[in-house]
Amino acid sequence: MGLSQGDTLPDATLLAMGADGPEEVSLSAKLSGRKVVVFGLPGAYTGTCTASHVPSFIRTIDQFKAKGVDEIICVSVNDPFVMAAWGDSTGATAAGITMLGDASGDFTKAVGMDFTAPPVGFYGRSKRYAMIVDNGVVSAIGEETSPGECDISGGEALLEKV
Repeated sequence: MGLSQGDTLPDATLLAMGADGPEEVSLSAKLSGRKVVVFGLPGAYTGTCTASHVPSFIRTIDQFKAKGVDEIICVSVNDPFVMAAWGDSTGATAAGITMLGDASGDFTKAVGMDFTAPPVGFYGRSKRYAMIVDNGVVSAIGEETSPGECDISGGEALLEKV
C-alpha cells in the first residue's frame, strides 16, 4: 500500500555525495519544521525520469520556492555516486534539487512505493510519485499508475497542490 495524504513519513537514512564521498542524510532532519517536495522515480538515467520527471522540477523550482517550499528532494533506488552524476548531467543539482540515493531501497519499501519489473531489469525500484511534506506529514501526493507516465507526479501538477 502506498502513501496517502495525512501519513507521516518514516525516518530513513538516505545517501548523498559530499565533499569527501558518500554521506548519510537523515530524512526526518530534512523534513522537521519545513515544507519539502519529495519526488521518487524508477531510476537515474532512465527515459521518462531523465526526459520528463526531473526537468519538470527544474522548470518549477522557483515557483515552489515562491509558495514557501524549502527544498525539493529527488529520491531513487540508486547509489549516491549515480545520483550525483545524474544530478550534474541533468542540471538538477545546479538548479538546487537535492539528489538522494535510497541505495538499499529501504525507504521506498517502507512507504509502499516499491515495484519490480524484470523485463526491463527493474528490481526493487521506486514507483513514480511526488508529494508535498509539511513537517514530516504528507499534505498532497500524486502517484503514477505506470512507470512510463509523468502526468500527476510532475512538477507542474504538484505545484497546483501547494
